[in-house]
Amino acid sequence: MNKAMQFLLRGLLMTTMLFAVSAVAQDAHNTPKANKGHVTHSTRDGKSVLTLSDDFVVPDTPDPHWQLVDSDGNVYLVDKLKTKAFIGEKYKKEIVVPSYVKNVSKVVIWCAFAEVNLGEASFSSPVK
Repeated sequence: MNKAMQFLLRGLLMTTMLFAVSAVAQDAHNTPKANKGHVTHSTRDGKSVLTLSDDFVVPDTPDPHWQLVDSDGNVYLVDKLKTKAFIGEKYKKEIVVPSYVKNVSKVVIWCAFAEVNLGEASFSSPVK
């Protein structure tokens, strides 16, 4: 088997394994600003990673952020969805959950400028 075929098979296997161990926040982002998509949780290199689905649409607001809520109700404003590095339709599709966040029960897309919840998705049980 040539190297290109081995590479493709390894990639397919890794993708399959990733989806097999991932948890998905099934609630759609169900507000007028962020009403499509879901969030997937996975572990990569021992770190907790959250990824927005491909059908997620970034809200047209001045300052959308990732915001995480843990099982105790603590809220963490984590990272911007868009920065100067992301031009046009590009955005920060995934984040590594900071070590100080003990678990994640809900992901909120938050407008820091207007201090408004633009959409949220909850996990059936907290992930970390």
